Amino acid sequence: MDDFQIDLRDLKEGLTEMSFQLDDDFFGRLEGATLKRGRLRCDLSVNRTGTFFELKFHIAGMVIVPCDLCLDDMEQPIEANETLACKLGDEDRSDDELVVVARENGVLDISWFVYEFVNLAVPIRHVHAPGKCNAAMMSILDEYSVSRRDEEDEEETTDPRWDALRKLKQ
Repeated sequence: MDDFQIDLRDLKEGLTEMSFQLDDDFFGRLEGATLKRGRLRCDLSVNRTGTFFELKFHIAGMVIVPCDLCLDDMEQPIEANETLACKLGDEDRSDDELVVVARENGVLDISWFVYEFVNLAVPIRHVHAPGKCNAAMMSILDEYSVSRRDEEDEEETTDPRWDALRKLKQ
């Protein structure tokens, strides 16, 4: 992942802008990644002030995820704006607020940070647009759906007093 290695020591004071393409190859090279496919663009601006670096990421595109209903692959649009604070120090370490890169090395690998930003931008629930799910899978799902059976049972065992009230309502 040499494309995603940034030598912080070589960056000039002030603003430096970079751009990266994230594709299936990018996701395939990351070990432990749950997302495996996508097409995204990552624009990165690095503002250097002495040994401190502020990295601002703008990521946009789409990833391929399984639909929660029919399990077919679907395109999920993604857009994320994230910031990462980094500085040169004595040894490599990181916490929630700051990443420290050893001065001797001076290289920051942003590949996993970019992946995490993409992964966090994926909505918890991803479902095809209405009518786009796999029809065969949806018919099987409807057949075995507990909520559908409950509605059918509910209609059969309706109290006649409620029927009279529904007539008044109409």
